[in-house]
Amino acid sequence: MRDVTAENITEVFTGYFGEDTDPRTREIMISLAQHLHDFTREVNLTHDEWRKGLAMLEHAGRITTPERNEFVLFSDVLGLSSLVDMIHSNPEATSSSVLGPFHVSNPPPLAIGGDMKRDFEGPVLLVEGQVRDVDGTPIANAQIDIWQTAPNGMYSSQDPGQDIHSFHGLMTADGNGDFSFTTVRPVSYTVPSDGPVGELLDAAGRHPWRPSHLHYIVTAPGYNSLVTEVFPDDDPYLDEDTVFGVRKDLVMTYETRKPEEFPDGLALSGTVNDPFLYVKFDLILAKGSL
Repeated sequence: MRDVTAENITEVFTGYFGEDTDPRTREIMISLAQHLHDFTREVNLTHDEWRKGLAMLEHAGRITTPERNEFVLFSDVLGLSSLVDMIHSNPEATSSSVLGPFHVSNPPPLAIGGDMKRDFEGPVLLVEGQVRDVDGTPIANAQIDIWQTAPNGMYSSQDPGQDIHSFHGLMTADGNGDFSFTTVRPVSYTVPSDGPVGELLDAAGRHPWRPSHLHYIVTAPGYNSLVTEVFPDDDPYLDEDTVFGVRKDLVMTYETRKPEEFPDGLALSGTVNDPFLYVKFDLILAKGSL
């Protein structure tokens, strides 16, 4: 077409789709182009700014690996990941929150009452909970993928000093949906800021900090899978999470408890003799097609 202009280019783009285009693909791509074109006209985007944006994407591609996905990190710090989570969260179930770029596939099995802390320094944390549905019915044998940072604020995929499955475990809840494990209290940490995401944060005058949290992916037949994270109420970054992952129902309180309060010893892995931190946080799934 020879008469494409700044005013009609979106309409011309829309006309390029063939009749056999998937309707949802057509809807998404046309809307995306409309917003991109409107944005470009609104801010009067210059050639230098356009090239800078492309260079940031090229940089993201160069540094993205199976252990670090800069594109996911872009989605996180721009609020896109959290927006998708919030749009598709069932208000009666536990809120979704960001997966993040550091989840490791195929985590090792972790028995109920198992320990992820091992020989790492830091406060012992006992986590207990129950997986149940929105009506309060326990969900037997739900699968819970658990992961977190080490005490140095790094995930295992970031840290050559850790085994790749350090602070990762896959637990099967019992017949009553109950689960428990010991670990070290997670710490606040910064998202990677040595790449294009760091440049974006610097340009916006934003810090790279995230509040400490535990990650979960929870699955059970007949229920929608849940990707979420749980935050302590005393973390200094709770109200300024750089990836917008905090939700009111995901905030909990660590309590100080004593081993003698758990006489069976199972939930404490049989290894804890001093006062420790404790939290009970239940995970609620909504019925779905899984």
